[in-house]
Amino acid sequence: MNFDLEAADAFVERHLGPSPAEQALMLERLSCETLEDLLQECVPAAILLPANEACEGLPTGCSEGQALADLEQIASQNQQLRSLIGLGYYSCPIPALLQRHVFENPAWYTAYTPYQAEIAQGRLEALLNFQTLISELTGLEIANASLLDEATAAAEAMALARGVCRRPEAQRFHVQADLFPQTLAVLQTRAEPLGIELVLEDPLAMQFDQRSFGLLLQLPGASGRCLNPEAVIAKAKAAGAVVIAVVDPLAQVLMAPVASLGVEIAVGSAQRFGVPLGFGGPHAAFFACSEIYKRQIPGRLVGISKDDEGNEALRLALQTREQHIRRDKATSNICTAQVLLAVLAGFYAVYHGPKGLKAQALQVQRLTAALALGLSQMGLELSATPSFDTLQLRLENPSSWIAQAEAAGFNFLQLPDGIGISLDACSNTAELERLLALFGAGLGQQPPAVSDLLAAAAARPEGVGEIGPRLRPWLQQEVFQRYRSETELLRYIQRLVAKDFSLVHGMIPLGSCTMKLNGAAELLPVSWPAFSALHPFVPAPQRQGYKRLINDLEGWLAALTGFAAVSLQPNAGSQGEFAGLLVIRAWHNSRGESHRKVCLIPTSAHGTNPASAVMAGMQVVAVQCDADGNIDRNDLAEKAAEYSNQLAALMITYPSTHGVFEEGISEICGLVHGHGGQVYLDGANLNAQVGVCKPGLFGADVCHLNLHKTFCIPHGGGGPGVGPIAVASHLAPYLPGHPLVPCGGAKGIGAVSAAPWGSASILPISWMYVRMMGGAGLRKATAVALLAANDLAERLNPHYPVLYRGANGRVAHECILDLRPLKNSAGLEVDDLAKRLMDYGFHAPTVSWPVAGTVMVEPTESESLRELDRFVEAMLSIRLEVAAIEAGQSDPQNNPLKRAPHTQAAVTANQWDRPYSRQEAAFPVAGLLTNKLWPAVARINNAYGDRNLVCSCPSVQELASPELTPN
Repeated sequence: MNFDLEAADAFVERHLGPSPAEQALMLERLSCETLEDLLQECVPAAILLPANEACEGLPTGCSEGQALADLEQIASQNQQLRSLIGLGYYSCPIPALLQRHVFENPAWYTAYTPYQAEIAQGRLEALLNFQTLISELTGLEIANASLLDEATAAAEAMALARGVCRRPEAQRFHVQADLFPQTLAVLQTRAEPLGIELVLEDPLAMQFDQRSFGLLLQLPGASGRCLNPEAVIAKAKAAGAVVIAVVDPLAQVLMAPVASLGVEIAVGSAQRFGVPLGFGGPHAAFFACSEIYKRQIPGRLVGISKDDEGNEALRLALQTREQHIRRDKATSNICTAQVLLAVLAGFYAVYHGPKGLKAQALQVQRLTAALALGLSQMGLELSATPSFDTLQLRLENPSSWIAQAEAAGFNFLQLPDGIGISLDACSNTAELERLLALFGAGLGQQPPAVSDLLAAAAARPEGVGEIGPRLRPWLQQEVFQRYRSETELLRYIQRLVAKDFSLVHGMIPLGSCTMKLNGAAELLPVSWPAFSALHPFVPAPQRQGYKRLINDLEGWLAALTGFAAVSLQPNAGSQGEFAGLLVIRAWHNSRGESHRKVCLIPTSAHGTNPASAVMAGMQVVAVQCDADGNIDRNDLAEKAAEYSNQLAALMITYPSTHGVFEEGISEICGLVHGHGGQVYLDGANLNAQVGVCKPGLFGADVCHLNLHKTFCIPHGGGGPGVGPIAVASHLAPYLPGHPLVPCGGAKGIGAVSAAPWGSASILPISWMYVRMMGGAGLRKATAVALLAANDLAERLNPHYPVLYRGANGRVAHECILDLRPLKNSAGLEVDDLAKRLMDYGFHAPTVSWPVAGTVMVEPTESESLRELDRFVEAMLSIRLEVAAIEAGQSDPQNNPLKRAPHTQAAVTANQWDRPYSRQEAAFPVAGLLTNKLWPAVARINNAYGDRNLVCSCPSVQELASPELTPN
């Protein structure tokens, strides 16, 4: 018997859940002999590619060890110098406890967005800690659960300020000239399609009038200066402008909260709080605001509510802001966050407490002041008096100083007339001595004594620049005071883990979200210093490893999609949508057709689609769907003809949001092209296409890809994500650029993210996935995803009708189960089934989207037949519970579904007043007796939480009160 060791060691069989024997059984149930037979039944013949064509340009699959060795060789091409470049990116000491038990813990990084709050209490508490940290730092009442990066957070603040302004003539946004260049670039990209005029000037020279709707300051500025902004803030407010500050959170530790200066919105990056540099991301941005903007704040907001048993419970508050509800009226297209990184930053504050954070901030400030004093004593000219961590020197021949610094192991920021140096929490006295020696050698001088410099720096008045010090105690909540020992903090982290459902515990069958395996080998390189410790603006010779990785991944994604070029800059699917539409807009403008502004969007589309179109300056026109869930071709033809001269684009999700491959996709693309428009394909459902068909070949012009879905980057509890775009050759020149690092197309649109390649440090995950799977493995993964979905559809259909099917009666990688009849027969809502599934040890499928009263199930290719069987068992058991209500054997209101989920406290209480047994409540199937994750709270009262909005940790005084205090 021959044994192929290389084949046995291949990763593909580790990624796939069903074994070959289980796949054969599932195929037999579907009356198919092979996976290829199933592909032919699911995928329209016009777009299905032969295996050899689908795999062109892709690597051959390999083992974990081989892929890690290949990637290690690539990583070795990066050079790790001590980067003091700054501009919003800083090295920071990451406690090993947090790296091991949070950042690298699958219980944290494989969880989904906390929409099912009863089984997400741990993550919600960690996010509440983050919100409390930001609110306490800035002095503002409301802080959200993070945004994508500092630059896009500033752009979101600009959009909010414009949105709340009631003066049509107000299109002017005043921006402090001393702003990070990447932030300015993203503001410019966002402002242009909306007709917003950016006025860039010194705050002391600013004048406001009726055309002014907002002011944005940076505290401290990019130069290191920090002026007292109170005078300009007063002028802006007198003119009715909203005041926004971009704030360095570590500097904010030492200075008066910006709210006390009159700031109404504060944004920034929490990267300094324990998050690796990662070549630019992912990093958690923060967004805090006055209470009056609580209904306009973008992103997610964690609030405190109560459950049905009267206990405190956390959930996402004010969810009417979600794009799926408000669509083109949404305040933002942001539907994700940077949850994992926000959680990490929150734990960093818990780890250090206010005293530790202040000590860290003081060290940075005093070392910077000592360095500035020493350089001045050596005769060098400072551009401005440094206020916190940054100084800039005016120098002749700055490139020579940059070269000397690199030879000494440092990266400085090169400026037209000098250099910039930004110290950070990793700086110390030894580094200060090295820096002074470097300049002393360059000047031929003996540097001053470090002890004298530090003594002088310590004698400086408190505060940051012209802003006075923080005077009142802060972070007095117990969580930031209690956990000084590692033992206690470890146990706290694990207590939160125990309240959360993740892929560690079981299947998360969310349609359109693709909660598949996030392989350990894929995640491992993210922690390698060669990837995690690089500053995004290092010189090109120092980032050759990243260049190779990015080139590989862009090439592979282009090959998989059939497009000519790829940009990895968008750091979320929403940003990919926005970038793709801007690229289309730029192409139309280059042809003298700037009047093309109509974007056709099917009514079934993701809610971010219309929100993104509005952000790109387009007018949304809805296209209806037919009874089978496909685009209504007649309505599309009528709308395309009606708006022919104005048509910019059609946005379409494929396979459709109804879970089927539409037969006429090529004809749809041709119709739009015939009217001069472009086709944007939302790649949220690409997991049904990889290695099987290519959007670029069946007519699409641009496609965004969710690497945090199809390509194995974990969801992280709601972020991070990567949403690159792939484009046809005529659109390639317009891919997004960056002000500091060459990238993108020759005629590129402006930056859409702060870093040139967005969330670069998690790109190794997708590189590893493609490298290990290879072209053939990716095709097989897609086929098994289709197999699992169709197997579930057939087994559940007799009990929960499958709403939509394709031409051959097959679904794609997901299926919609119709629960609407249960409302009439048993008085049940779809949420009743969702909550009951928690008792069975499952996260609910996608609820009431895209069709109200339904669930959309996506099993993915990574779940075993055993897990699929367990899900079917749960669904059939629940159907029997429904039947008992229908037959009058179970109380219509007091039954296991209406009272779900059931907590351990309720089931083990002395009193049990329900007409069904405790066993029926908690252990309805036998497998739960040995493997049970208890919901942390009972069903949550969402309305109470919105009426009594509390979105930060209660203070000691509030904890002493029996009732929550409404804001």
